Amino acid sequence: MILAVWLRVIRVRFLLASVIAVSVGLAINWRQNFTIDPLDTVLTFAGVMALHASVDLLNDYWDYKRGIDTITKRTKMSGGTGVLPEGLLKPSSVYRVGIGFLILGSVIGFYFVFTDGIIIAVILGFAILSIYFYSTKIVDSGLAEFFVAVKGTMIVLGTFFIQSNQITLESILGGIVVGVLSSLVLFIASFPDHDADKSKGRKTLVIAVGKKNATSLFWIFPTISYSLIMLGISIGIFPILSFITLFSIPLVIKAGIGLKKNFDSVDELVPFMSSTLMFSRVTGALFVLSFLPSF
Repeated sequence: MILAVWLRVIRVRFLLASVIAVSVGLAINWRQNFTIDPLDTVLTFAGVMALHASVDLLNDYWDYKRGIDTITKRTKMSGGTGVLPEGLLKPSSVYRVGIGFLILGSVIGFYFVFTDGIIIAVILGFAILSIYFYSTKIVDSGLAEFFVAVKGTMIVLGTFFIQSNQITLESILGGIVVGVLSSLVLFIASFPDHDADKSKGRKTLVIAVGKKNATSLFWIFPTISYSLIMLGISIGIFPILSFITLFSIPLVIKAGIGLKKNFDSVDELVPFMSSTLMFSRVTGALFVLSFLPSF
């Protein structure tokens, strides 16, 4: 029972975004260099998962301490995990475990700093600072979506660099594709939390532009990701098979139209938040799969 509660507060199913990001970095490396270091791969997955779990745990802690999660309507896609408002865990325990995961991810990261140098140090430094301040300074300044996009990009770049000791245009564009896909999920999930976030002084992108105007911004995210994939194909750095990512278009169209019609209704919006999550994961998975013929 207690394990299920911890898995709930860690938001295990959302860790898939980081799994996809690491997988993209590995796939790009294999296509370019035809090598995969097993130990580095395992440690990369472990470190990234630990850091991702940390940011989710600390987010739940700070949202509870600020009173946001006690006044927002929780759904399976938004409003926090509900673990702290329901009294299933102590806030101090969630905070300590969140810091513990941050330390674990950092220790693994420092190993790669020792073996791979300054580039990993820069990526790790960004990760540590942004994770700790995400739920306070970053979200309050309206930079959450930007942070998530950069985070996804850094995971791909870091994974690729650890395997190859280089950074290429392919890894940069691939990283941005993955980061923007993850950012879209956060963006639509902030609609139901608009009122609660605003009442507590938080400034999300949706709050900054208003819910109605924000529905139009939704389309920018998939446009960026698809455009970069098409660019990569056209200049020969992504495989032609990456066109299979276009199969997810119906999911994002469904989500965008649903958001336009239901942006002010939490219950009606939930299915379209789920479609957005599915779009992000399916597109990312197809992107990874498109490299497999190289294997």
